[in-house]
Amino acid sequence: MSSLPLMLAAIASVAAGVADAPVAPQLTPVFTLRVEIAAPVEQGEIDGGRRRFIPITGGTVTGARISGTVLPGGGDWQTIYPGGFTRVEARYFLKAADGTVVGIHNPGVRVASQAVTDRIARGERVDPEAYYFRTAPVFDPPPGKYQWLREKTFAGRGIRMPDHVLIEIFAVE
Repeated sequence: MSSLPLMLAAIASVAAGVADAPVAPQLTPVFTLRVEIAAPVEQGEIDGGRRRFIPITGGTVTGARISGTVLPGGGDWQTIYPGGFTRVEARYFLKAADGTVVGIHNPGVRVASQAVTDRIARGERVDPEAYYFRTAPVFDPPPGKYQWLREKTFAGRGIRMPDHVLIEIFAVE
């Protein structure tokens, strides 16, 4: 049997408005990271953006399914472009309360006016509603209890504070 009649029927149902409308995924809060940071290491202007490295010195993980610490030694590589667009690329480790170490790669973007970007770069406290700061964390747990971190897609909302960053992590359901 030819698939042409099935294709024609599908096209006709879409044209008639019978097809289901897309359903947006839901976000479920999972945990919050408090990432402690040191002073940035400024690299200078490269390829049209100001490059800097923010060392991660520690922090905490708080949530119903995982809690523990952010291990020192990771960092956030940033490129701040004119006009208030910043690309972030963080890599570090979490250590769960049971001792399990989970890797995290957390790329994202921050968008703000030039004035807000300058205030954040100087380490000033800025209302998180004054900028857009989102990430797409990917977790690398060992097999076992935290395998669920590998099996979902996550979104993060960043809140930049003078001496730390809060990242609220949501599962995309």
